[in-house]
Formats: sequence, structure tokens, C-alpha cells
Amino acid sequence: MGLLSGKRGLVMGVANDRSIAWGIARAMHEAGAELAFTHQGAAFGARLAPLAESVGSDMLFDVDVCDDESLDAAFEALGQRWDTLDFLVHAIAFSDKSELQGRFLNTSRKNFKHSMEISCYSFIEVARRAHPMMVANGGTMMTLTYQGSNKVVPNYNVMGVAKAALESTTRYLANDLGPEGIRVNALSPGPMKTLAGAAIGGARRSYKHTEANSPLRSNATLEAVGGTAVWLASDAGAFTTGEVIHVDGGFHVLGMPQFDNL
Repeated sequence: MGLLSGKRGLVMGVANDRSIAWGIARAMHEAGAELAFTHQGAAFGARLAPLAESVGSDMLFDVDVCDDESLDAAFEALGQRWDTLDFLVHAIAFSDKSELQGRFLNTSRKNFKHSMEISCYSFIEVARRAHPMMVANGGTMMTLTYQGSNKVVPNYNVMGVAKAALESTTRYLANDLGPEGIRVNALSPGPMKTLAGAAIGGARRSYKHTEANSPLRSNATLEAVGGTAVWLASDAGAFTTGEVIHVDGGFHVLGMPQFDNL
């Protein structure tokens, strides 16, 4: 019997087998959970299908989080298969790659609005639709953030602002949904070698810097992030809500690099 035996969850945002969302999904499957997935478009669907099959899932829904009809259709289809939902993983973010380098000052209005809509507001839209499926038994919702939300990280730019808004959203949703036994948290890994992470200018240097300076002298692994997500979704995490939980080797506690790297 695993920590998540008998639990059902929706995972949104798996791009490939190196995605943080996939690390979470795999760990949840190993803990006994039954999974459903969303993707955007045929190309991502084709990548996701064999991964979903490997964890025994045939529940894949094509979703555009900027389209209400698309979201409604996906949750209606999910509801036809499952009457309840125990956990939700929101791992969705986007910004124009050309603006994830250089100066934040040059952020365009169009990309600012688009980044905020996909990276932050989508969590509200998804939570609103998942909420009715969690009311009966409670549950947990989680999203992914990064320390660029509260400290300046070169080239992270508008995504830092979007993640700050996402973390605030997490706290407000936690307060709204807490009386119904629904917990809402954010996981904050350090830099990871993912498709999304590679879009940020200087990603390799950031990865090496955190690895060399974090207290554990290591960046997080998919297994570590997945294990933390399993704990949050399990009964062991029943009294943790409104939190930003760092899974970054301790890098977030530093005020400057390690002495040998100054």
C-alpha cells in the first residue's frame, strides 16, 4: 500500500520525460495514485501518450488554459470518468523566450499580460473547476514556482513577477478552500534541466552556480520534487497549506555564494 493508494489526481503540464510535472506524476504513480493528464495540442499529446501509458493512464485531455470552453470541456470529460478528485498538479507557465534575457525594463505589454494569464491566472481557472470534485472528501492543489519570485534572478524577468503573483494566489486560494478541507501549496525547486528552464537566458550558468553554492551542493532531482509532491498529496500533508515549499538544496537561505566561490 502506497501513500497515495486509492487517490486520483490530474497532472497538468507534462512536456516530456524531463519535465518536473513528469517527475511528480511518476512518483505519484509509484505511491499508488491513479492519474489523468492534460496537454496542449497534438504535438505535446504525442509526447505525453507513451508516458501516460507507462503509468497506466489512458486519460489525456487537450486543454488551452486561455480558452474557457477548452477548460470546461476537459473537466466535463474528466467528471464523466471520475466523480471525485484528490489532487491537482498545476505545472503550467509561459513567456516569450526573447524576453527571458536582457533587461526586465524592456518587457512588452503583450508578453506581460500573456505571461501572467498562462503562468498565474490559469491556476485560478483550474482550481475553480477542480473545486467541485474535491468538496466531498477534501484534497490538495499544488503549483510550481521559483525563487525569482522574491529575489532578482538575471534574465528571469517577467516570469519572476508572474511567479510572485502565483505564490500570492496560492495563499489566497488556500484561505478560500481551507474550510472545505482543500489544501493549496506551491513547490519551489531550484534551476532544473527542463524544456522550460532552457528557455531562460544563461540557464546553464545558473544551474552550475546553484549546484556549487547550495548548502547540499546539489540541485534538486525530479525524484526529490516528486517525493515532496507525494507527501503534500498524502494524508501526511493534511495540515500543510498556503506554503511555498523549497526543494532546492537549501539555496534559498543564502545571502551570498560560498566563501570559496566569492
